[in-house]
Amino acid sequence: MLFNVYIHDLPDTVSRKYGYADDLAIMLSRPTWKAMEEGLNEDMGTLVAYLRRWRLQLSVGKTVAAAYHLSTREARRELQVHVDNKCLEVQQAPKYLGVRLDRTLSFKQHLEEVKAKVTSRVALIRRLAGTTWGASAKTLRISTQALVFSAAEYCAPVWSRSPHAIKSSRE
Repeated sequence: MLFNVYIHDLPDTVSRKYGYADDLAIMLSRPTWKAMEEGLNEDMGTLVAYLRRWRLQLSVGKTVAAAYHLSTREARRELQVHVDNKCLEVQQAPKYLGVRLDRTLSFKQHLEEVKAKVTSRVALIRRLAGTTWGASAKTLRISTQALVFSAAEYCAPVWSRSPHAIKSSRE
């Protein structure tokens, strides 16, 4: 909460800003790569100047750039976004607030990671549910809700409409 008060006056930028606690994402849509890079570089300069004024420092090592589009011809193209003359790392599918965002926003990679996490947690619950000794039904229910359902449902409203979500649920 205190951090939100601290940064309540973020400067205006061309790009849209999305934040939660101390995680901030900026998003810009432009018709050309050059215009997008110019806009992002300008906005990053504005934000870095703001952070310096308030004696905050951007963690360049944790800051990444990514492009979201449907053009297969441009799939390998990397954005050139700079902070303090350092080029930001470009990731094909960065993770933001626990959700893996791929180039086409299909969430396929995210769903594969969730599936692996849920599968391992279900295996743990199965071990707890031995037929001769196992945990009580109440313990199993609480454990399943805490370990399995929480992982499976995290951010579901974001990715649930993806065609990959339907395919993954059948597996």
